[in-house]
Amino acid sequence: MGFIYVPVSVKAVGGDERYEAPFLLDTGAIDSMAPATALRKVGVEPVGSKTYELADGSRQEFPFGLARIEFMGEITAGRIIFGPDDAEPFLGVTALEAAGVSIDPSTQTLRKLPAVRL
Repeated sequence: MGFIYVPVSVKAVGGDERYEAPFLLDTGAIDSMAPATALRKVGVEPVGSKTYELADGSRQEFPFGLARIEFMGEITAGRIIFGPDDAEPFLGVTALEAAGVSIDPSTQTLRKLPAVRL
């Protein structure tokens, strides 16, 4: 499967400033990630840290915050990792599922589900 990007808007819960960028969809990632400087600039603050396993099998601890995430006309909120400032932003599977969006691997397109599973 190729790379799929979607325009995403991230802001602090209750905030007005937005970070907007094309995010890579990463169904192998649970949480989403964006550059730390961009998140702090729009008012998202770290609320904790978690150890994540990277694609190469190594483990690294990252701070995370809680943010409002908008894409494809859907709004959700969730954990977003404060990545390195040169990190490519990506959208993890939790945000996709919470927004009711799935990836069709045969056409490499996104589609909104008719209903979100409870």
